[in-house]
Amino acid sequence: MSAPIIVKIPGKLTVAGEYAVLENDQKLVVMAVNRFVYAALEQSDENRLSLLNYGLTDLEWEWTGHKVSVKSYDSRIRFVENAITVVYTYLREHNITLKPCRLSVRSELDDTSGSKYGLGSSAAVVTAVVSAILKRFLPYEPSKQLIFKLASISHVITQGNGSGADVAASSYGGLLQYSSFQADWLLRAYNDVDTITKLAESYWPYFTVKSIKLPATIHMCIGWTGSPAFTSSFISKFRDLKDSNPSQYEQFLSESRVAVSNFLNGVTYADPVQIIEGIRLNRRALAELGRNGGVDVETPALTDLCDLAEQHGGVGKPSGAGGGDCGIAFLPSEEKAEQLKNAWKKAGIKPLDLTLHSNELITI
Repeated sequence: MSAPIIVKIPGKLTVAGEYAVLENDQKLVVMAVNRFVYAALEQSDENRLSLLNYGLTDLEWEWTGHKVSVKSYDSRIRFVENAITVVYTYLREHNITLKPCRLSVRSELDDTSGSKYGLGSSAAVVTAVVSAILKRFLPYEPSKQLIFKLASISHVITQGNGSGADVAASSYGGLLQYSSFQADWLLRAYNDVDTITKLAESYWPYFTVKSIKLPATIHMCIGWTGSPAFTSSFISKFRDLKDSNPSQYEQFLSESRVAVSNFLNGVTYADPVQIIEGIRLNRRALAELGRNGGVDVETPALTDLCDLAEQHGGVGKPSGAGGGDCGIAFLPSEEKAEQLKNAWKKAGIKPLDLTLHSNELITI
């Protein structure tokens, strides 16, 4: 019997370009963080699935040759069920024999109390499942692009939307410049193609990914405001804004493009001034989008987080959906970063011990 395979897949935090990335050719910056989802896969006499964070253990599942079916009425298994289906279909198309296995998934992306930080849990789980199965059954090491594409397909057919940036962070690791494949395009392509292999090997318009690196002269802090965000309701509001006031929406897209461009130029030329200016412009663009859309992207706690960063010589903004969850700040020195963390604590904001995770995915 072969040794079990264990993979650890990082969660994500968005740095700049939120919401705009849902449109064609808009750039976003996203990072993998040092909190992980673990997937353990070992050979077994029967197919079994355990999702330990949900208290779902030893669930029986079967592969019919076309679909994976998990014997559970719990809707939370759908992401994993579809992920196994997609990757098994891909492997079957390559005439790879699929033997029964026991798959166990555990996440450390949320707080031990159960509080959600907004680190892309479902995307990391899907990526972990896809990665573990490919590493178990493929006769060669799967590429990051293959893991990303299969995970993106399964995530989008389950969720129906999303930019894929969280899957990219979990698949590639590191700090990334990213443009989305566009979920509506991927859904149409999935329904139109004959095989998963053809879709995975095809050119995906709009999608780009590139590893980038922060200069040593800039220091990042991440703080949690203590309340979760509700991404789907915000997206719905902004879609309404796009229809009702396209000029305001286009203005946001233009401002986001300029902000992200500033940030990326700062990275390219190791210029902390441009990085800080890019984050400042992105904060402003997101706040204006929220006002126009009638939602609080920047909650009072996030405002405190950002304002305190500016008072310490840096800049801050909401990370991801806004409306709660995490904020991210950039400071010009390590000393200023430590001072900011202390100021956050006094304001009731929890500094997180999150750091950038490298672009090397890990098999244990």
